[in-house]
Amino acid sequence: MSKSFSPKVITANALIEGDVIYLAEDDAWVRDLASAEVLTDEAIAQVRLLDAQSRASEAVGVYLADVAPSEEGPQPTHFREEFRRTGPSNYFHGKQAGA
Repeated sequence: MSKSFSPKVITANALIEGDVIYLAEDDAWVRDLASAEVLTDEAIAQVRLLDAQSRASEAVGVYLADVAPSEEGPQPTHFREEFRRTGPSNYFHGKQAGA
């Protein structure tokens, strides 16, 4: 029996800055997970992933990440994605400094 498809977002790293980015519904790369498009259909997710992977001049390491929908927007379901969302843990800089 096949596993059911869980909600996902497309994530990557910005080519120039290296920041964690997410694909929004309007095809823009955004840096806030709450603005990311949540994909609930496996076929659509695969097509969107292929399209995002073809944008090599903008993003690297493009992949689908599991999320849990919530009122505050999608939330990571794996510690790796939570870590990527909050940034480096050695000291406050970048997006941590602005929080």
